[in-house]
Amino acid sequence: MNNLDKTLRVFGLMSGLLMSSLAMAQIDVVYPRPMGNLDERQNYAIELLGLALAQSGKEYLLQASKSVQKQKRALKNMELGSGIDVVWTVTSAEREQLLRPIRIPIDKGLVGWRIPLIRRMDVERFERLPELKDVQALNSGQGHDWPDVAILQHNGFKTTSSPSYIGLFKMLASGRVDYFPRSVLEVESEAEIHADKNLVVDPNLLLVYPSALYFFVSLDAPTLADDIQKGLELMIASGDFEQLFNRYFGESIERLNLRSRHVLYLDNPFLPKKTPLTKRALWFEAPPWSNQ
Repeated sequence: MNNLDKTLRVFGLMSGLLMSSLAMAQIDVVYPRPMGNLDERQNYAIELLGLALAQSGKEYLLQASKSVQKQKRALKNMELGSGIDVVWTVTSAEREQLLRPIRIPIDKGLVGWRIPLIRRMDVERFERLPELKDVQALNSGQGHDWPDVAILQHNGFKTTSSPSYIGLFKMLASGRVDYFPRSVLEVESEAEIHADKNLVVDPNLLLVYPSALYFFVSLDAPTLADDIQKGLELMIASGDFEQLFNRYFGESIERLNLRSRHVLYLDNPFLPKKTPLTKRALWFEAPPWSNQ
């Protein structure tokens, strides 16, 4: 073998190693493909996750799963290490035992700020509900496996559950439930989507309980968890987190007039003990329980 052949062979080996290294450097991160078109909440979570992971300097590539996955299935698949790497969902003690939470509320706690979605014909009826007992007497629609069911029932609220998210809007429109309490980050868009059912945002009432929407990863993915955590912390420190949050939700929050609403504060005894309630910078506003 002459010197040229040796040089070409070495070059070929080095090129192969380089290509292999580049291929290995890309880290795919799969999230559950949602049903239908992405709404603002989904787009926000995906963009936030991508920006947080970009802070690590690694070549992360976000991808939706090949098939649509409902939340319960996605959480189970991630627990089993079966094709899902990250999910964003409301925290609970059970979820924090089975999965690894990144304890930064990407919703700033507003998943626990609930405004009733109601029938247009019931607007005046809801204006006459000044007391907690008046709202407790009504029937609330909920998803059957949502953490909110236990929270509302603990606070004396009536609930009727459904396995179908879309079915809950039909239940409300038909009068099977009196209202559907939705997060301030979703109630406006849902009212618009279901305007044909004569559903509107209640202009007066606000239910508030401590809750948080986190990114979750598998217990077997500590590096991914650390990269998401560090990325979110850097974004909070730089102001990029706040800027992104306001770009997606700022105008809607203003329109909902949260500070002029009649607020009913509820207890959430199911909130995991490690929830960072005292870190006020992580929350939309310092609620009563932030001093605990």
